Amino acid sequence: MTVMLDRWIDRAGLRRVVDGARERLGIDLRPHERWLRNMRFRTVLDVGANTGQFVGEARKIAPDAFIYSFEPLRDCYEALCAQQRGDARFKAFHVALGDEAGEVTMHRNDYSQSSSLLPMAELHKTAFPETRHSSPETVKVRRLDDMAAELRIERPMLLKIDVQGFEAKVIAGAGELLRQADVIIVETGVEALYEGQALFDDVYRMLYERGFRYRGNHNQLHSPHDGRVLQADAFFTPAGA
Repeated sequence: MTVMLDRWIDRAGLRRVVDGARERLGIDLRPHERWLRNMRFRTVLDVGANTGQFVGEARKIAPDAFIYSFEPLRDCYEALCAQQRGDARFKAFHVALGDEAGEVTMHRNDYSQSSSLLPMAELHKTAFPETRHSSPETVKVRRLDDMAAELRIERPMLLKIDVQGFEAKVIAGAGELLRQADVIIVETGVEALYEGQALFDDVYRMLYERGFRYRGNHNQLHSPHDGRVLQADAFFTPAGA
């Protein structure tokens, strides 16, 4: 069915439109499905869950895993819980993750997937004008390590981080749990879409120093104006894996 649909999209001349939509909707695991299925993950940590887009992808490659999702925006959290109601191997936390606990003001965007704990940079607004407007929303922040007692981690474990420029803070707050990750998928900025965000080089360095190695990337987001790469989802695994 997927092959037939893709052929129809190509014939209709809609490939660029559909691929662009996929870029904006989150992490698409299909190109790596066989490899990830073979990992037989028992636990998935979904950091920056939004309304559950990644949960559906994770279920395809890890049908028996326990999935823990973390989402700070109230309406997105509620939509996420409603979507996964009845799934006994799923639990959501209404919280943002960072390097220290507390309460902060989040920049809640009209396009919820562009919301961030960091102010949006002008480059983002220029590339995607529909994301220009944000409003404040107070959210709780916790360190992933501080939540360990509330998580039942079984390995192999997949850690996905998609937090709009706040990736380095999440990693800094996950020192112990990070050691249990068998695969990390992290959204990394090539250009600064948020003020003060860590870029790919920063994330690469942090994970390298913690014993992980870069294994490639996918789902690159391109500027609709000049085609340059703005961000990409990068794979990391422990050295020697």
